[in-house]
Amino acid sequence: MKPNALQRLDATLAQRKKMWIPYLMPEFPVPGTTVPVLLALQESGADLIELGIPYSDPLADGPIIQDAATRAIQNGATLTKLFQWIRAARHAHPPLTVPLIMMGYINPILQYGIDRFLDDAKEAGADGFIIPDLPIEEAEDFRQKCIARQLALVFLISPVTSDARIQKIDSLATHFLYAISVNATTGTKKLSQQQAANVEEYLARIRRHAQKPFVVGFGIENAVQATKILELADGVVVGSALLRHLRAAKTPEEAAEYAAKFWQSLHQTDPQTAY
Repeated sequence: MKPNALQRLDATLAQRKKMWIPYLMPEFPVPGTTVPVLLALQESGADLIELGIPYSDPLADGPIIQDAATRAIQNGATLTKLFQWIRAARHAHPPLTVPLIMMGYINPILQYGIDRFLDDAKEAGADGFIIPDLPIEEAEDFRQKCIARQLALVFLISPVTSDARIQKIDSLATHFLYAISVNATTGTKKLSQQQAANVEEYLARIRRHAQKPFVVGFGIENAVQATKILELADGVVVGSALLRHLRAAKTPEEAAEYAAKFWQSLHQTDPQTAY
């Protein structure tokens, strides 16, 4: 029987292992890369994959992801094609079996139509969504529509999020939380020693006030940083560093090879401690 979205995600979370999560921009750097890179990341140990929705005016994305989104659009990426690529990955041999969370902004979804978007995403094989510019105060209708379709909805936490708001976000997220490690756009701010200490205190605060698992992204560049984050959180998201390694690829095959090598390099000191 074909698993539904929440079965895939529930099964992953039930393992209670630290999650290695790549963020991928479709069709970057060249056309045809989306499916082979998704499959290469899974083969190389990704536990869950975030797949970006290219958008021309992002809020939280730094220059690397902005450039990747621009190139993705130039290479023909649209929501309709994105669903086709997800579907193709789910039906590949071997198929993509890890959960896939789509991450993007609300405007393209509104233009596509919320109900149509959610229906097409579910049919294609997506498992849920992260919408950075959809605050919890405006998300209830979208959240209920996700729940009705057995799709996950993940909300963001930042270092300035209050304890009370962490608890509120935790109560509304369906499966897990996404903690932004620094108040900056993605890929633009490397952590200093003092900032790293502040991150430790911040993540400990999330642990005290959230019941659900949480993953951490923004500013994570290498295996050492990723391993440190995984001592404090339930998953680590690496996006800009991965895309930086993909930029030189000239073919989909090269992109898949570069993605696999980079992702494998992150696992040199893979912690296996359960959360």
